[in-house]
Amino acid sequence: MDSDQTVGLGTALVGLFDGLLWALNSFAMAFYNIGFALMHPMMWLDWSDKKAIMRFVYYGGSTEFFFAVTLVFIILFILGVVRPKVMWSSVVLFEGIANFVGRLFAWAGLLMVLQQVLIVIMQRIFTRPDIVLGLGVPLSFDISWYAEELKLYNALVITMGVTYTFVQGGHVRVDLIYAGVSYRAKRVIDMFGSVFFMMPMSVLIWMYGWFFLWRHLIVPKPSASDTIERLLAKSRALRWNVETIGFSPNGFTAYFLFKILLVAFAGLVFLHAWAFLMRSFLEYREGEESENKFKDLDMNDNYDGAAPTIKEYGESA
Repeated sequence: MDSDQTVGLGTALVGLFDGLLWALNSFAMAFYNIGFALMHPMMWLDWSDKKAIMRFVYYGGSTEFFFAVTLVFIILFILGVVRPKVMWSSVVLFEGIANFVGRLFAWAGLLMVLQQVLIVIMQRIFTRPDIVLGLGVPLSFDISWYAEELKLYNALVITMGVTYTFVQGGHVRVDLIYAGVSYRAKRVIDMFGSVFFMMPMSVLIWMYGWFFLWRHLIVPKPSASDTIERLLAKSRALRWNVETIGFSPNGFTAYFLFKILLVAFAGLVFLHAWAFLMRSFLEYREGEESENKFKDLDMNDNYDGAAPTIKEYGESA
């Protein structure tokens, strides 16, 4: 029994060591991959070349891309530890992106209401089976198409407004432990949550959502298990095949947009996970007086509603 336990522990330690070496090697290769991608942009951005499309598809959901992006944020975090102004600037920038995107796509809620009113009027008052919109070139679809499109507005509000809601403190929380601990203990919990919950969740959604998206845009359909060599071989038969099939005969025909929103959602959450980590670290280091520092909140009794300027947060940091 003791021998079996020793062998099992040894195997686990060897596996852990091999995994650590693989991660370190991947981070080392990330320097090369970033430089190569920047020096040869047309190899993956020139979509007139079918091989470039397949390279974009492969690397967009690859471990190489993950380590390259993570390396950039790690370097930014280390610079911020040495120079707090850099980290505060990053926090303001990332939270500003979340606020801008959320406030922009919040208008989709108004469009959803107006379109629903239009649908009811056209059905109940004018008894029309379709709606024609547009100037010059009309946009004519069956009413059921517009009715199903309402789900897209709802998806826009949810996926594009998730990080904005996080910044504004609007997500529902159940504080069983968090509310009763000290200020710095809360910041430690926040940092732990951003690293071990927000980041892994967003990466998993991105990895699966990326290929889920492209399988509805091109053929031959790419797979997450395909190597770059296999995808380049498939590129010879590549053609665009954008999904336009609805759930009903005359229903909404652009469901590929939901796949794009899924990937965009994962990217926004990953970006804000780093912003939340940086803010939590800075608030932990600077103390209670830095809580919500430079945060652009829409509604707060202790906030005057004005967004911080570059000069303001630069001087304070």
